[in-house]
Amino acid sequence: MADTLEVSVWRGGENGEYETYTVPSRESQTVLDIVTYIQRRLDPSLSYRFACRVGVCGSCAMTVNGKARWTCRTHARLVTENGKLEIGPLRNLPVVKDLATDMREFFDKWAKAEGNFKPTTTRHDEFATVKPSDKKRKQATAAIECIGCGVCYSSCDVVAWNKDYLGPAALNRAWTLINDVRDSGNDERLKAVAGDAGCHACHSTQMCQERCPKHLSPTASIAGLKRAATSALLKGKL
Repeated sequence: MADTLEVSVWRGGENGEYETYTVPSRESQTVLDIVTYIQRRLDPSLSYRFACRVGVCGSCAMTVNGKARWTCRTHARLVTENGKLEIGPLRNLPVVKDLATDMREFFDKWAKAEGNFKPTTTRHDEFATVKPSDKKRKQATAAIECIGCGVCYSSCDVVAWNKDYLGPAALNRAWTLINDVRDSGNDERLKAVAGDAGCHACHSTQMCQERCPKHLSPTASIAGLKRAATSALLKGKL
């Protein structure tokens, strides 16, 4: 293993450029370790985002050698090519500065997809009982672990083509709520996700599924939404 790595890091805003740094190559170092080394030892003006460092929050997601990844869980030796590494901001999101992107449109689309839980009861009612074996519960469980890191959104070609597209994470969230028997907002939710920028815009390339660090399948969730929306249309509810 070489003693150093040649690391190209995106600097500036939307019209920035890559700047190259030479950093030590160390055993078991992550890509986030490398970014942190550059910021602390070589260039304190470098901007990036991170929090937990252990694969829980997802805030350290960046583009590494062309692929969106959690940098805290990506070992440099597994992605370095010929002693070189390229680190950039997430695609499909406005760049604030360097490696930090503006996540507002990502979360705004969660809201547009009616991704907020709408209860049927209040705190004064008895707790709802939902059996783990329930079919809808199983479908919700399969998709519910999304933490909103933006990796799927950054990897989605449809988002790149159509900026209005709600994106895999927002639609995945809508699917979990469609299958939550305690929720009362499905009529509005199906209307929100059945439009031109919703589930039917998905091309099912499965890039979101391939890149998801939580090993979820937004593609399967979106397919479920397509079926639910079509059923609602045939029943005259859309």
